Amino acid sequence: MGASERFDHYMDHLSAGLGHLDRHAGLKGYCTGLMLPLARKSVEPMAARVDPLHASARHQALHHFVAKAEWSDREMLRRVCQWVVPQMDFSRGGWWIIDDTGFPKKGKHSVGVTRQYCGMLGKQDNCQVAVSVSLACDQGSVPVAWQLYLPEDWAADSVRRQQAGVPEQLRFATKTQIALTQLRTLLAEGAPHHCVLADAGYGVDTAFRQALSDMGLLYAVGVTSAVVVWPPGVEPLPPKPYSGTGRPPVMPRRTARRQPMSVKALALSLPAQAFHTISWREGTNETLSGRFAALRVRHAGGNAGKARLRPLEWLLIEWPAHEKEPSKYALSTLPEDTPINELVSAAHQRWRIERDYQDLKQDFGLGHYEGRGWRGFHHHASLSIAAYGFLMAERLTADKPVGGKKNFIERQVPPLPADYIPRGSPARAAARGSFDHDTTAPTELHADRSPRAVPLLRQSKRKVTFVTQ
Repeated sequence: MGASERFDHYMDHLSAGLGHLDRHAGLKGYCTGLMLPLARKSVEPMAARVDPLHASARHQALHHFVAKAEWSDREMLRRVCQWVVPQMDFSRGGWWIIDDTGFPKKGKHSVGVTRQYCGMLGKQDNCQVAVSVSLACDQGSVPVAWQLYLPEDWAADSVRRQQAGVPEQLRFATKTQIALTQLRTLLAEGAPHHCVLADAGYGVDTAFRQALSDMGLLYAVGVTSAVVVWPPGVEPLPPKPYSGTGRPPVMPRRTARRQPMSVKALALSLPAQAFHTISWREGTNETLSGRFAALRVRHAGGNAGKARLRPLEWLLIEWPAHEKEPSKYALSTLPEDTPINELVSAAHQRWRIERDYQDLKQDFGLGHYEGRGWRGFHHHASLSIAAYGFLMAERLTADKPVGGKKNFIERQVPPLPADYIPRGSPARAAARGSFDHDTTAPTELHADRSPRAVPLLRQSKRKVTFVTQ
């Protein structure tokens, strides 16, 4: 079975979750457009490229499919998982990777837009932000949950909520709360208990880390240099003896000699021999390595940290050889006997979600949606992930990167007529031979693979089905 036939089977698999047969053409047309090497992957240019002889009618149909039709983006992501995850190898472990990504926007009417930090720009600006959870293994990763972060001013504005179609039951939630809800939903539907990875934006939240532990999940999360811990060999005194009245004391006691310290101060106090050069993976041009130290500590900062004695966990410190101070810190509940090279490898698996976002934005139009509504935003994102998921499955099946002279999707799409004039152009504009502005060589999928079944998401031999978010 060739790649084109597998793509058709994939579309049939996803279509089964749309609810109506008349949505199947919209799904295939939209995913095809997202996989073409177009400069802009919003509805109009995709419609013009997929069906140039009926561009206006296809534009209306695709717009209705993504912005108005009542199909479930969560079910779409679940079916993407059912196709991709069986191709992933979890024999060496897996990870849940939590992160958020921003989409710069002008104006104030697109759902969730406000002035907030945008990682894509590296500063505060007008943007939308979405929180996601990806499932990763050594071979690759795929987003399995996706939700727009709705700022407080939006959550409290009933007029804007109604105009953008925000679900009535949705209330304000922080990004950490959204991520925890996504994980709880995944676990409730039978997802495996993999280690959770997140950056310091999530890791500094004591309640977030405690919630992961309460769910039975290990974690390796970034923290800032100001996080306070009890260093190795230093323990607080037990709580005061119970007097017999009121609540029994639970707060550990400190003395002049028994004090916690920031992770930065602890790192600076370590001798040079505490740090080891560790390599964690092969980069594009060289092996990636750095200087690390790993210590067993107890978290002691914040009200929650002061109220009770926290269990021991790993503090991983990364200190580049030519820097004046450490660059990164992470706390981890991986087992006490975990070798330092495994701690380093786990903490650095987060690069996979950054690669996901890069590919989704650059190659699959994740940030190109031009509508303003809640439904369209989530539909477009799930379809971008669906297009990405198919090529990820092909890559995993072939066990090599997808690459070649010709993209199989492009072979299925009719060329633009020589005299085609894009909508909005002057009536006498010069004819364009191609709508494509991206001259990068397209890719080819390997067509010599044997057909595969489409099992549900599973771990080991146990069949598992779950709904994302």
